[in-house]
Amino acid sequence: MFEVFVDNRDGIVWNISRIISQLKIKTARIGKAAIVDITFVKNSPFSDDEFKYACGDIIRIRKDDLNIFYGYIFTVDEDENDEVKITAYDQVRYLMFSDTVVMVNTTATQLVKRIIKETGLAAGDLADTRYAIPKIMEDAQPFLDMICRALDSTLIADKELFVFYDDFGRLTLRNIKDLALDIVIGEKSLMFSYKDKRSIDTDTYNRVKLYKDNKKTGKREAYVAENSATMAKWGRLQYYQNVDEKMNPAQINKMLENIMALKNREQRSLKVEALGDIRIRAGNVIWLAIESKGIKQQFVVDGCTQNYDGDEHTMSLDLVVYGS
Repeated sequence: MFEVFVDNRDGIVWNISRIISQLKIKTARIGKAAIVDITFVKNSPFSDDEFKYACGDIIRIRKDDLNIFYGYIFTVDEDENDEVKITAYDQVRYLMFSDTVVMVNTTATQLVKRIIKETGLAAGDLADTRYAIPKIMEDAQPFLDMICRALDSTLIADKELFVFYDDFGRLTLRNIKDLALDIVIGEKSLMFSYKDKRSIDTDTYNRVKLYKDNKKTGKREAYVAENSATMAKWGRLQYYQNVDEKMNPAQINKMLENIMALKNREQRSLKVEALGDIRIRAGNVIWLAIESKGIKQQFVVDGCTQNYDGDEHTMSLDLVVYGS
């Protein structure tokens, strides 16, 4: 069963599991902290007269010996009927503040370690992303955005996708290959509705143009890769980006190849409504089986909302094709 605790950080911990009427746990794969919304009635028969809560208190959630969420209260809403809604975020929320970072020949992992040290947050397992980013120059940017851009650079360079998240109070970085679950969702398993979207409107490119400014010659050098077949079908969709001046032609051409492999395709996403499975969070890889659409493959969970309303547990999943 669910266990939800409020830690007042003064030695008093309250188990509020029995008084909760609604619970929502929302996770995103990129650029957002996990969010928990808890709704309860303050003066319910199961509540303690001494029970208190405040911004900054710790929220811990467990279920069936699984650690689900560890975070901090940021908002408390109360009404005249004694209904209370608490909103809590995990540690990633503390990476939304801006600062300046300059690093050279550094990996995304090294950037994460530096940011964790500077912010004093707790670290968990941090996978080695290996790829050395030639230069990171971030001025007055949120720490979380810096990390996301470093992971994007790693994906483009090595085609390796990493997920950064808070694992029950410890900031964690893992290769998405290690986040695959042996779970199938579909017409015959958990799912009760879906929406299937295909698009070339966002993040699809069939022509990639990279450039660097050569200080020795004073000229701008351009490198181009394109796919004539999809250009004839979709029109020219160009991706344009500068690269570090120290990159050699072989490195730039490899980058061109990787970007084309990632971007030169129709983007497909699905929104699935299903019975809840608390093991699933954003960043996991799951199987989706929809026979009527000819779908039986792995998808990445881009976003996940676990909803508890009384005894009913459902979830909403935003899925993208594995490898996108």
